[in-house]
This record gives sequence, C-alpha cells and structure tokens, in this order.
Amino acid sequence: MPEVDLVFPRAFVEFENPEDAGEVLRCDLTWLTSRYRCIFGSGCAGIFADAPDVGCCTLGAHFSDEDDETRTAGFVAQLDERLWQHHPGREVTEADWVEVEDDARKTRVIESEGQRACVFSNRPGFAGGAGCALHALALEQGREPLETKPDVCWQLPMRRTFRDVERADGTEYLEVTIGEYDRRGWGPGGHDLDWYCSGNTEAHDAPEPVYVTHAPELVALMGRGAYDALVGHCETHLAARPRLALHPADPA
Repeated sequence: MPEVDLVFPRAFVEFENPEDAGEVLRCDLTWLTSRYRCIFGSGCAGIFADAPDVGCCTLGAHFSDEDDETRTAGFVAQLDERLWQHHPGREVTEADWVEVEDDARKTRVIESEGQRACVFSNRPGFAGGAGCALHALALEQGREPLETKPDVCWQLPMRRTFRDVERADGTEYLEVTIGEYDRRGWGPGGHDLDWYCSGNTEAHDAPEPVYVTHAPELVALMGRGAYDALVGHCETHLAARPRLALHPADPA
C-alpha cells in the first residue's frame, strides 16, 4: 500500500473570515481539493497491523472538553443492542464507556475478537454492521455523524489549529489553519503507525474533492460564511491545478 512522503509542496490560501474580522483562515488547498476518502471496510488496514478491522479506533477517543463528553453521552444513552455490539444489556453507566488515561478522559478500549479498540467499534460479523455504533445511530436518525460522535472522531483526518498573530503595525488576529491530519498530528507516535490513510494512494480515489465530501465537517470547523468563501478558493485552485501544487497521493 504506497504512502507518500510527509513533506511535499502545498498550496495555501489565506482570507478573512466573513463572519469575524478578527479571524483569518489559512487553508491547505492541496489537501482540501484532493480526492481523499475514508476507506474503512473497503481497504483500510487499520493503524496497527494486529487490529486490521477497526481502522483508527484502536486507541479510543479523547474528549476535547466537558461539552464534547456531555454531548456524546446524550447519544450513548440512545444506543441499543441492535446498533451497539458491546451494549451492556442494561441501563448504560459512565463506567461502561468512559475511562481515564494519563489524567485524560476518553472512550473505553476493550478487547473483542482478538482486537483492542474503542468500545463503540462494532466488529465484522455483528448483525448491526461493523464500524462505529454512534455513526450508525446518526445514520438511523438522519443526522450527520459529527452530531453523535466525539469531536476527534469526526474531525479526523481534518486538522484545525489556532495561532495568535501580531502584524508589523501592532494589530493582531487569530489564525485558524484547516489542513490534513497526517501522521504528525498524532504526535511522535504517529511515525510508528503501521498504516495511515491520508497520505495513502489507495484512499485517494473519491469522485469529488475533500471540500465537497467533507462539507458538513468543514462548516462545523469554520462556520458557514468561511466555508462558502473556501468553496470559491477551491474552485479557483482546481481550475489552475496544472500550475499549482497537487496532492501526491491523488491519481496521476
């Protein structure tokens, strides 16, 4: 499974958030116009070789904050045994799905069918379907999966970072970068993953670019006004692609 180098030329665009004059968006056009798609269940090898069926769910999901955990808890309470393979078969308690690791709260990791992964990760062969139980709940309810899942789960492999910037004239603004959550986003351990999708050529065969297929996630990360502006920049970039940086994992 060929994976491209982490360092290659990228094209970025910067523009003021139409809904917040104190915020500047810095967006990776190379990533956002790439043909990446999640291939869970159709070629994903899992980030660890000994857990090939559970994708990137092997470590569980760390909550971004208390609101993230509270929101997720509301949907966990709506899961039943049809959708959640590891449902306790009684009223769900916090201990059934939350654990603390290095002082951080996250979803529990359990071993099932020889593979360790998030407690919400249904294994192949489960009647309700393999994959995230919270994702399945969203689809059943006609929701976007980003509504039911922890923040880190629906954002991956999109990465949003913040930086305070002071201009030469003394004025300041908040820089919000939207880009690719590649191996480096996982910290030093990211280089030890056995497989990773965002830079893998087999995961770059979507019929539409990322800014289209991940529109709900981008709107949640940027706001509607900024996303609408981004669409225009992406379309301009695509029109000029022969002269600008392309994602090396995309089809030639």
